[in-house]
Amino acid sequence: MYAMPRFALEVCPPVFLFITKKYRNLVGHHAFVFVMKEIALVGVDYGSKLAGTTAVAIYYQKELILLQSKKKEDADRFLSQVLNKYPDAQVFMDAPLSLPGVYKGIPSCEDYFYRAGDRELKAMSPMFLGGLTARAMRLKASLQTNKRTFFECYPAQQAKRLDLKVIGYKKENLTDCLSNLQAAFPVAIPRESVDNWHVFDALLALLTAFRYRDGTVEHAGSEEEGQIWF
Repeated sequence: MYAMPRFALEVCPPVFLFITKKYRNLVGHHAFVFVMKEIALVGVDYGSKLAGTTAVAIYYQKELILLQSKKKEDADRFLSQVLNKYPDAQVFMDAPLSLPGVYKGIPSCEDYFYRAGDRELKAMSPMFLGGLTARAMRLKASLQTNKRTFFECYPAQQAKRLDLKVIGYKKENLTDCLSNLQAAFPVAIPRESVDNWHVFDALLALLTAFRYRDGTVEHAGSEEEGQIWF
């Protein structure tokens, strides 16, 4: 008897199921046909509220969509409008989505500036980022549902994993970095639409979503304090 993988059921819950006469005849009365609802995979490079530096990469129904906020446009409103179009989604954000555990009274946590994941990856302190951390946590609180879930990711660690820093990541060599990213990316990237590092980092965040979907993702930190995926 064949069983639907648990991971598939968690990521893509069945919309409905039915039994047809054809399948009864083939495999008996306990044959089920699952119709799966596809979820959107979303990568977000989260920037300052009005700087026009928030970029989004979305993979949905076999289409890759790249978007970026405009200068003097409210990035949080822009992102909310985008995400509300995808009620079933896994959103990977390049922004802290939790505070150090000491603020939640976790007994093993004594650091007021860094979470364990931050120290492991040498990432910035959520406290140093201040307002951006608060905005990201508020956005997650307002938009997360049982079908739209948020994950913190760290594109810089993806870049390190892909050896992009040695060829000019975040400097001037966007073209070569994009070629290397494409080699690791599961779908074709519209290169003409990637003209700055914000969009590039959104693609790195989306790559983390793909790795999560495929079961190859890694993470730093604890579930209790906050995990950072890459």
